[in-house]
Amino acid sequence: MPNAAVLKAEGGRVVEKAEATIPVTTLSPPEGNTTFVGGTTWCVALPGVSQVDLQSALDWACGLGMADCKAIQEGGPCFEPDTLLSHASYAFNSYYQQNGNSDVACNFGGTATLTKANPSYAKCSYAASR
Repeated sequence: MPNAAVLKAEGGRVVEKAEATIPVTTLSPPEGNTTFVGGTTWCVALPGVSQVDLQSALDWACGLGMADCKAIQEGGPCFEPDTLLSHASYAFNSYYQQNGNSDVACNFGGTATLTKANPSYAKCSYAASR
């Protein structure tokens, strides 16, 4: 059935409005790879969010999300600092880079944000789009 929002009743019957088939042109950036819109971007954990939400998002990213979380395991180059924010940032970025740098790949229930500042430090290298 067509979208109910574009339907109206006329004389007891439902008629689709013609405007519903006219495409609307927008000037907003395309969804998907934001690398080409504003340069290289990374996805990091948002400071100040609930620790419970952040832990849940980290668990999902390293579990079902299949992010590469080896570097944040004990002994890995990104284990230190051993903080939830640091580990979540690495995992979120890993997932984001593996999933086409799309805005939706950097949400994690509102616990993540995009940055243009490279979060890599010391021996810990965050993946970037190629």
